[in-house]
Amino acid sequence: MAFNGHGVWAIYRFEMARTFRTLWQSIITPVVTTALYFVVFGSAIGSRMGGVSEVPYGAFIVPGLIMLSLFTNSIFNGSFGIYFPKFTGTIYELLSAPISPLETVLAYVGAAATKSVILGLVILATAALFVPLQILHPFWMLAFLILISATFSLFGFIIGVWAQSFEQLNFIPMLVVTPLTFLGGAFYSIDMLPPAWQTVSLFNPVVYLISGFRWAFFGVGDVPVAISLGATLIFFFVLLAFVGWIFRTGWRLKN
Repeated sequence: MAFNGHGVWAIYRFEMARTFRTLWQSIITPVVTTALYFVVFGSAIGSRMGGVSEVPYGAFIVPGLIMLSLFTNSIFNGSFGIYFPKFTGTIYELLSAPISPLETVLAYVGAAATKSVILGLVILATAALFVPLQILHPFWMLAFLILISATFSLFGFIIGVWAQSFEQLNFIPMLVVTPLTFLGGAFYSIDMLPPAWQTVSLFNPVVYLISGFRWAFFGVGDVPVAISLGATLIFFFVLLAFVGWIFRTGWRLKN
């Protein structure tokens, strides 16, 4: 079957239009919340602290704050996009439409990732108003931003398929992902922890994502950048394989 570009574009355009209809919730609220983090941690606390890995603390937390918003918003956008058709019953129209599972995922995950990349760039521009920023590796910064957005949008897609209520949509982002982000070096380097806790932190997958993104800014990270990139790619392809299994079996799509 030929690639159904029209179908992909129709779903993608619909999902992007929903963002602009809820602009306050989708963009403005996360930016305002992140700006408050900069005021509290970057200005109030950061001015009383020394640098971390020779990076001023206010600048050091910028990648972590971007990732904090990116994780939660990618998951929310990815999960709500597919959950809403399930909730309204229009999922059967989608499943019977002449569009392949790959094209469906490409449309929903692509739209969710696009929103997250836009949000990340807006937060980055906002951060530049509070602290002086220098991005040593802009190409890798953008590459990590896109890859992590796509990965967590894919994760959100899976959550949207799994969830059977709006409460379940928020369960994993709020009770799993957000704590892992705070414990994953968003506001500190794991080198500041006691040796035993450094070892424990290495079992947190979020550490590798934040570390790679921070390396793109400052050239320093908690783990080598190759390991960060490899861990992100593994996470992405594992999730992609799981989505393929969902469509092969119809798990939670048809009930």
